[in-house]
Amino acid sequence: MSLPIRDDLRGLTPYGAPQLDVPVRLNTNENSYPVPEAVVEAIGKALQAELRDLNRYPDRDAVALRADLADYLGHGLQTENVWAANGSNEVQQQLLQAFGGPGRTALGFTPAYSMHPLLATGTGTRWVDGYRAEDFGLSVEHAVAQVEKHRPDLVFLCSPNNPTGTALDPAVAAAVLDAAPGIVVVDEAYAEFARPGTPSALSVLPGHQRLVVTRTMSKAFGFAGGRLGYLAADPAVIDAVQLVRLPYHLSALTQAAARAALAHREALLATVEAIKEQRDRIVEVLRSRGRRVADSDANFVLYEVGGDQKIAWRALLDRGVLVRDVGLAGWLRVTAGTPDETDAFLEAQA
Repeated sequence: MSLPIRDDLRGLTPYGAPQLDVPVRLNTNENSYPVPEAVVEAIGKALQAELRDLNRYPDRDAVALRADLADYLGHGLQTENVWAANGSNEVQQQLLQAFGGPGRTALGFTPAYSMHPLLATGTGTRWVDGYRAEDFGLSVEHAVAQVEKHRPDLVFLCSPNNPTGTALDPAVAAAVLDAAPGIVVVDEAYAEFARPGTPSALSVLPGHQRLVVTRTMSKAFGFAGGRLGYLAADPAVIDAVQLVRLPYHLSALTQAAARAALAHREALLATVEAIKEQRDRIVEVLRSRGRRVADSDANFVLYEVGGDQKIAWRALLDRGVLVRDVGLAGWLRVTAGTPDETDAFLEAQA
């Protein structure tokens, strides 16, 4: 007998990228650089200090961590403007739990982060796809038209967008915020990799109670294994999210490790410029070979393979290089890694 699983979950497959043991892994947008030894020691000491009190629950509101995150973000943000959870996925899930749910609608514009519709489904929120143009662009006119048509309770925007890497025109976010009746979420998971002059939605946060900006420490901080995501918003949003968060959802160890990482952010973020150099190098070389390549403000590059992307993906894997097939016909996504990893990818892709 089959299990009585919800009808809307039948036939779905869980989110996930292949985890294969290959020499060059450039498929999940991780930071390829290991945590510096000095930071390893600092995190180790912070964890050690927590071990004796593991018989006690952690601070369920993670106040000290939120204060550190607010300090990192700047823009005049305070502790009450920030919320943290186990990765930005959990943050976005909590937003959907608080503002979405049965009878409510979330709108996104694909190709974009594939977890957004999955999170909507998991929370019983109806997902509506507003789609992007063939060149992956998103215009003010199109975005507003979709908002006015569907009147969503939540709108998801990505800047830089995953998987295309393109930054969002600030005019789009502003227009959507004006038109949307509900919450507008700007996913800025890759914001630290943006090219100079690329604005953040954080700059327009004051005075916009329905705007939420989500971030993560997984990418630029090289803290993917630590699982720490966060949002910045009006304090009323944080109050709403706390209604649905699980008790003590962030362990004492996670909070301590994240705070130690934030205290050493200069060392951790020192790799960002090196990664951006490799990203721009990938774009330049692929374009010089006649490939179509999307402009990128992230730590990855989306490029056209000139044929079946599944065959191209397999050919790279056979050469020891793992990239990501994101389901776009004729396109693959590659993470910008170390110079040696870029060499390996460009040689295999030649």
